[in-house]
Amino acid sequence: MFLDPNYIRDRIRTVPDWPEPGVQFRDITPLLQDPRSFRVLIELFVYRYMNQRLDLIAGIDARGFIVGSVIAHELNLGFVPVRKKGKLPFDTIAEQYALEYGTSTVEMHADSVRPGQRVLLVDDLVATGGTMLAGSKLLQRLGANVVEAAAVVDLPALGGSKAVRASGLSLYTVCEF
Repeated sequence: MFLDPNYIRDRIRTVPDWPEPGVQFRDITPLLQDPRSFRVLIELFVYRYMNQRLDLIAGIDARGFIVGSVIAHELNLGFVPVRKKGKLPFDTIAEQYALEYGTSTVEMHADSVRPGQRVLLVDDLVATGGTMLAGSKLLQRLGANVVEAAAVVDLPALGGSKAVRASGLSLYTVCEF
């Protein structure tokens, strides 16, 4: 499939000074709103992972849910949500992480994965890498093998992709800003 390398990147909106001054928020909403762009995005991920032996897709709250659940559906796999603290109704495990503008905590149900399951971890972007690393730690604490982390956008100036790779986790991103 031939695709202009900037096709996905050009459909991502930059929102200056959100959620606080100095942050350039990369908003994938326009990409998701356009059916062709959304399909192309999902197909990029599906083609990458269709011949890998995966058991589950784990998506990070909230935009990782959108992309990850569609990838899971297309690959005929189950989906596991990695949620913000306090959003899950059953027994959970938690991991705190740093954002580029503060700290937060993610949780998973304690029975989300079984030991040895091969999991792809998906989010919309990698900034400082904190969310991706926290999600990976949660999955590993439950015995999962995190095969790779994947995101639509990499923000390499914030050091997250470097931190994710330095942790030993393979990372695939579609574009960068």
